Amino acid sequence: MYSHEPPDYQCPFCKIAQGGEDKFTNQDDVVYRSESVTAFVSPKWWPENPGHVVVIPNNHVENIYDITDDTISAVYKTVKQVALAMKSEYMCDGVSTRQHNEPSGDQDLWHFHVHVFPRYPKDHLYLNHEKAQFVDAESRAKFASMLRAYFDNN
Repeated sequence: MYSHEPPDYQCPFCKIAQGGEDKFTNQDDVVYRSESVTAFVSPKWWPENPGHVVVIPNNHVENIYDITDDTISAVYKTVKQVALAMKSEYMCDGVSTRQHNEPSGDQDLWHFHVHVFPRYPKDHLYLNHEKAQFVDAESRAKFASMLRAYFDNN
């Protein structure tokens, strides 16, 4: 009912959830996967918040209006676990989450997803949106490794 996904949309998040890769994300970025949810280090970083994570349902759903209660529960349980992992492994001072719906809500990929950002004093996360940049796999690997180790041990 509230869909903005083009008819021929090739969902990059579905590809990641199904074990594939795209030009921005590879399977080494994945830090957690269950039957219903995948979490991976984002390839796009804000200047003072490296290693932020994106949590997605494995089944394609475009936005909050269409997601089932069971699926959104699984996603947010994983968001909580990612936040705890960041506090432990990144030693960040806090965590912020963001989830967007429709173009006017700043959604730019047509698959429900939640961003989990490590936060630090004066990081200006919400002022640096235009400064976000894609980073290479080597930069992401350090953060993915830390988070995978946390999940392996907890």
